[in-house]
This record gives sequence, structure tokens and C-alpha cells, in this order.
Amino acid sequence: MELLCTGRLRLRAWTAADADLARLADIYGRDEVTRWLGGPPTVTPAELVERWLLVHELNAVHGCWAIDPLDGDAPAGTVLLKPLPDGVGEVEVGWHLHPDSWGRGYATEAARAVVDRAFDDGLLEVFAVVRPGNEPSLAVCRRLGMQPLGRTSRWYGRELEAFRLDAPES
Repeated sequence: MELLCTGRLRLRAWTAADADLARLADIYGRDEVTRWLGGPPTVTPAELVERWLLVHELNAVHGCWAIDPLDGDAPAGTVLLKPLPDGVGEVEVGWHLHPDSWGRGYATEAARAVVDRAFDDGLLEVFAVVRPGNEPSLAVCRRLGMQPLGRTSRWYGRELEAFRLDAPES
């Protein structure tokens, strides 16, 4: 299921295909990725795919999608747009990329695409939360034009840098 395309990327649902599951295991099995996420997932890649499909089924604007470079490379990682835990209708955008895809602008391009789509669908604001010290993700927030809100422990039970982006006025 394709979500949308950008100039260089196709965003689509992760699947239970062997290639997708292997790539998810590779991404989320790397310390250089999971140290910024609070550790590796506690579920299998197949369970991640099921969980992410449910997020989308509950609200078609939300989801966690594969970032496929149009040049045919393996999925660069995941872009997500989902409710924040313990939030009151608050939605976060996030990105988890494989190290072999870092530094190419994929996180910014994919995040911009899902945020723009969400705003087109009526969402009024989007948040991002980043672990302190994760300079590449902090830079993505800045490139997206997100407003820094400072550090908070409101979500995920740990201190995070919070950002907000408001929908453009019509």
C-alpha cells in the first residue's frame, strides 16, 4: 500500500515479506539507531508490521511507513505519524533510518511529505520528540521549520527535546 511519493522517495506500508522483515531486523537491531529510541523494540519485526498496520487502520492519517528510495536501494528506514502516548490528540512525526541512509536528506523529505499530507487532511499541529544529543534529528526538526518547545518528560517517561509545527494558515 503506497502512501505517497516525493521527488526521490516512495512511502509505503511495511509488509511481512522476507526482505522487509530482514531490513527491519537490521535497522532496529543496530545500537547506533536504537540508542536514540530508548533501546531495541521488544517485539519481532513481524509484530512491528502488525502494530503499524493497526495504527493506520485506527486512523488513516496515522501510520509507520517504509521509506523506499526510488533508485531501487533497500528501504532507508521508517517515517511515522502517530499519536503521542498520554497525549490529548497530539500527533508526532518521527523517523528511524538505517545508518547506510544517513546524511542523504531522506528523513527530512519523508517527514515533510507525511506532515504536509496530514495538514491537508485537517491536522492542525504536529510534534516531534528527540533525545537530547541526537544532533542529526534535531537538525531535521529545524529543517522542517519546527518550533523548539524545550525539554519535557511529558511523553515516553524520559526527558526529550520537544518541537511543534503548526499547519499553515489558509
